[in-house]
Amino acid sequence: MPAFTYKALDAEGQVVSGELEAQNRLQVYRELEARSLAPVSVSGSVEAAPAEKEEEEEKVTLRRAQIILFTEELSDLVEAGLQLDQALRVMQDRRDHPALARVSAGLREELREGTALSVALKKVSPSFDDLYCNMIAAGELSGSLPKILRSLVGNLQMAQELQSRVVSALIYPAFMAAAGAALIGIFMTVLVPQLIGLFRKTGQALPLMTRGLIVVSDFCVSYWWVGALVAIGAAAAFKTWTSKPEGRLAWDRLQLRIPLVGEVLETRFLTQFAQTLGNLLANGVPLVSGLRLMARATPNVFLRGVLGKVVTLVGEGAAFSTALKQCGVFPPVFIDIVSVGEQTGKTAAALEKAGVRYDKDLNKRISRFTALIQPAIVVVMAVIITVVALSIITGIMKSASGLR
Repeated sequence: MPAFTYKALDAEGQVVSGELEAQNRLQVYRELEARSLAPVSVSGSVEAAPAEKEEEEEKVTLRRAQIILFTEELSDLVEAGLQLDQALRVMQDRRDHPALARVSAGLREELREGTALSVALKKVSPSFDDLYCNMIAAGELSGSLPKILRSLVGNLQMAQELQSRVVSALIYPAFMAAAGAALIGIFMTVLVPQLIGLFRKTGQALPLMTRGLIVVSDFCVSYWWVGALVAIGAAAAFKTWTSKPEGRLAWDRLQLRIPLVGEVLETRFLTQFAQTLGNLLANGVPLVSGLRLMARATPNVFLRGVLGKVVTLVGEGAAFSTALKQCGVFPPVFIDIVSVGEQTGKTAAALEKAGVRYDKDLNKRISRFTALIQPAIVVVMAVIITVVALSIITGIMKSASGLR
């Protein structure tokens, strides 16, 4: 087992030194704490280097809900008056959330080696993005870390709520579409083949609609694998296309032009952009830096390019509202709110106001999308089922007349 040398302070404030055998630095810190010693420095032997490297390479991946919980708990503990190391120690002892405990332990180790929290977060887990880490850095520099943590909690919860609203709006329509497709599949592969046998026994010439239904049914029963291969090939081709920069750009632009869906996505972007950028500016982050952070944090490549253009224009001295107007993406009302904020010197407050406005607008658009998409799916399914039913009924009537 690797050996580590350490220096620490005992209960009387005296410096003590020694050597411990442990798997990694973290275990050394825990052992020193168990002995009521406050670590000053820990250095490993040559044998310890591989173990340390392996430990450093092992990063923890967190889900969005876990990041929110981590940030909320850290904010509560820091606001309660605990030092950062003490707060992380409390979170490190959480047995009900092992991932958060590992992140907290890793952060404590990095902080003890002199690493800033904003840098340590990225080292410990890739789940903390640039926007998160840079907001923490702003809090460290301005001495307002508790306030920044609380703001981050609000931003993360807002983003999760927005995503949940959009997903919830799509669940019921997706369920209806899947149920309708399953029903049509049963019709074409089970019911129709049985009726086809009856029709053929009569020897009568069937109506055109019925003959078309028979052709489709035979294809579904005998050549279903062709349809499956086409679907797989189309999915693979789409994935390959969107993996290329030009394909991803075209697809992200196209999403914003899809009726109903594009309106929801655009309003969701405006809401998150306004509220997050307003929060950054309110906490002392310069406008250009905040715009750069927002650009890197935007998943839509087309909108990311638009924000990049805004960054360039603002960096060259253009007014924020003028840069937004020249991009041709932001709506006039949004630009007017920002312009008023610039004139009054309250850009952050204006952005937060715009975020509230577009959040309400997002609720309306989601409700409208849900209200329209559900009847549309019902109508499409009803038309398909009606065509199938008419094909079967006309075939039965033709066969029955032939028998008479």
